[in-house]
Amino acid sequence: MSQVMRFGRRALEVSAFLLAWAIFSQPTSYAQTFALSDTKDLVLINTKAGAVEYKGRKAVRLTKDVQKDGFALLKGTDFQDGTIEADIALKITTPPEVRMPGFVGIAFRARPDASRYELFYLRPGNSYADDQAMRNHSVQYTSEPDFGWYKLRREWPWVYESHEELQTETWMKVKIGVKGRSARLYINGSEHPSLVVDGLKGEDLRGGVALWGYQGEEAYFSNLRIMNSTPLPVKNGSDASGNWQVKCSSDAGPIEGTVLLKRDGNKVTGSWSGEMGKDRSISGTWRNGYVELSFNVDWPVDDKGTVAPALATLSGWFDGDSAGGRMKVEGRADGRWTATRKP
Repeated sequence: MSQVMRFGRRALEVSAFLLAWAIFSQPTSYAQTFALSDTKDLVLINTKAGAVEYKGRKAVRLTKDVQKDGFALLKGTDFQDGTIEADIALKITTPPEVRMPGFVGIAFRARPDASRYELFYLRPGNSYADDQAMRNHSVQYTSEPDFGWYKLRREWPWVYESHEELQTETWMKVKIGVKGRSARLYINGSEHPSLVVDGLKGEDLRGGVALWGYQGEEAYFSNLRIMNSTPLPVKNGSDASGNWQVKCSSDAGPIEGTVLLKRDGNKVTGSWSGEMGKDRSISGTWRNGYVELSFNVDWPVDDKGTVAPALATLSGWFDGDSAGGRMKVEGRADGRWTATRKP
């Protein structure tokens, strides 16, 4: 065999190897599509569904006549990271004198019995309210059953909900993007998210996708598509015990400190030292890697060094040697925190 032929064969072998490597090294992803022109792909839990034509297209209509939580689970879905897209419309059926902003959304990482799930939902009736606070409740995230709207709104005002221009009895395009512990909600093809959630609250990292509606309304769904992608390497159950370097990025400026934590079951104790005080006693809870920690601090109130007592809170997930989530100093500051384990 000539040297030219050997070189040519070698080049082909290298090309074939590179092609195979390029194919198999790409993140695995696959799509699932649901036209939702009938109900055959749905498992109904405390809800009713029917195939209809609404506003010029075939769709599934959801209604509820019970107060129990539930949804319409899409058969064969097992979602962790990726995107979910669908067309959604809402018709409110309560009498005119009954204020009903409407609730319609998509659940993900859901358990089949609806006992736990993450949820983005829309409230079109709030979108054009005269009250700005109500307008800010147009799109919302919850994690059922432990982090419902009431808990999130009272403990973290304006963080898990936002305003968006929505309409009742009009088809709206919804897109949900999920990566690890973060998720974003997009409306009507916008490149910019209407709501960003860093630190999903749910214990389950994967589960089904479901259509979600409420009483006193007709919720319509059509053309749902799921694109699963390679999940980020996130695991639950990381221990919070140890010595941590903490950095907070808040609307009142950066804050740094060190945290020494000890966990005993679901109880966490420890201390904070750094800006806002030294050796401040920490108490809190641990749940499968998710923590809620609180401690008293000294907060500066003027440029003369005067300080006032305040309560600081850190909530979020520990993932191996790193951690992060939401932080606040009650009535003083709000933002995000990250932490790395110290040797």
